[in-house]
Formats: sequence, C-alpha cells, structure tokens
Amino acid sequence: MPEAETDPRRPDKVKRFKRADFVSRVDPTSEYMNFFAMALSMMGLMMKMKWAAWASLFCCCIGYANARSNEDTKHGFSGFMLATSAVIMTYMSNPEPMRSLW
Repeated sequence: MPEAETDPRRPDKVKRFKRADFVSRVDPTSEYMNFFAMALSMMGLMMKMKWAAWASLFCCCIGYANARSNEDTKHGFSGFMLATSAVIMTYMSNPEPMRSLW
C-alpha cells in the first residue's frame, strides 16, 4: 500500500494555531479583605468591640488566602499583626467572654 493512502492525517483540516488575546483579570478580593481587616481592627482597638476584632482577624486570613503569590507580604503581615493585637487588647481590657449580638 502506498503511504499516502494509510496516512490518517487530513491536510485540509489542519488549522494554524493563533494565540488567544489574554486579558488579565485582577481579583480585588484580597485588597478588599485587607481593607476591611484594617478598618475593623482599628474599630476593635479604638472602641473595644470584640466582634470587630474577631472579624478583622477573619478578614485578614481571607485576604492572605486570596493574595497573589507575587504580592508584597508586608501589607498582609502588618494587617495580621494589627488584627491579632486588636483581639489581644480587647480581651486585656475586658476579659469576660463576648456577649451574643442577638
């Protein structure tokens, strides 16, 4: 058998590869959570609100988990330290457990 008859490739179906236009999508979740963490930890520190301090720690963890790998870690670390200090300071001033909000 000739080689042309046994070749399963179809030259009429071959299409040249074209690189797709890549649109980089930036997910702002990390930035939003870091902002909320900073705002809530300041509220927890200034107003001695325990729920705000815990919410800031939660937002900081979410912001760290959603951060890009090439992002500067100083901002996330400072937010985490501020949130942790807010939790510690609110319980140092009033050591009784947090009351339910509802």
